[in-house]
Amino acid sequence: MNFYTMKETRAFLESIGMPGGDLYDLPTSEKRFEDGGQYRFEVPGIQGPSPMKALLEALDEYGIQIHRVTQTKGIMFLTDDEIKKMVEYAEKWRVQLVLACGPRATTDTSASVKTEEGQRMGYRLRGQEQIVRGIEEIKRAATFGVRGFLIYDEGLLWVLNEARKAGYIPADCHFKVSAHSGHGNPCSAHVLETLGANSINPIRDIQIQMLAAMRAAIDVPIDLHTENPKSSGGFIRHYEVPDFIRVAAPVYLKTGGSVAANHSYDTTEKEARQRAKQVCLVKRVIDTYYPEAIVSPK
Repeated sequence: MNFYTMKETRAFLESIGMPGGDLYDLPTSEKRFEDGGQYRFEVPGIQGPSPMKALLEALDEYGIQIHRVTQTKGIMFLTDDEIKKMVEYAEKWRVQLVLACGPRATTDTSASVKTEEGQRMGYRLRGQEQIVRGIEEIKRAATFGVRGFLIYDEGLLWVLNEARKAGYIPADCHFKVSAHSGHGNPCSAHVLETLGANSINPIRDIQIQMLAAMRAAIDVPIDLHTENPKSSGGFIRHYEVPDFIRVAAPVYLKTGGSVAANHSYDTTEKEARQRAKQVCLVKRVIDTYYPEAIVSPK
């Protein structure tokens, strides 16, 4: 066998259920959410109850429904009363609430993550004590009724899935893998799915042909940034959203990030309303260029 023949490598990948390369033909995804929808809206970076309420009220004014609100700073930064209030709003507006697992590289005692070399580790955890603390974060929020969690570390994902299977944490917990884990290829996405991920957020600048290949490799929803904070490039991808939906369904469209300065930005009530406007702008692009796309009902 000629081990330097790329054709053989592509054939091997296909033999194990992976695409042989990025899918430049951009095939249409036939996969759907369980309710038949191709896409749902998610607004990330809502760090507490006040901006959450402002966001949802503003969306009511626009007549637009979203499906998920994500807090990205960490459960450890919320009081019990704040968590309870966010759960209350999630129930009132019928949206999924996702809270971020708090301990991670940026809040650890190691400063390496803030260096050029250390940035490559993403937000992953250092030491088993951080795993313990991560599990404690999930247990605490689950006590108040939270079931959606944003995870940054593959090892933590694996152990939380084991805890979920064992009944140590509620069986209906939903684990969403952050873009800060740095995954951008079909094989990595497949690994995350096997570890228990319920949805996967790939790197923010993933290209359409790469996205199509990722969808071919996994069944769980893919979470995609339609825009980004300044700290991660600030680029806006509204006109690519129809292709996001077509090739990668089912997808969560993460919208409103351009309002923030960085990932853990404390969104004000005024800025939460600006995020609501961004959802409206993305919805216009979908309605204009892919009107037949199916949005999940509330």
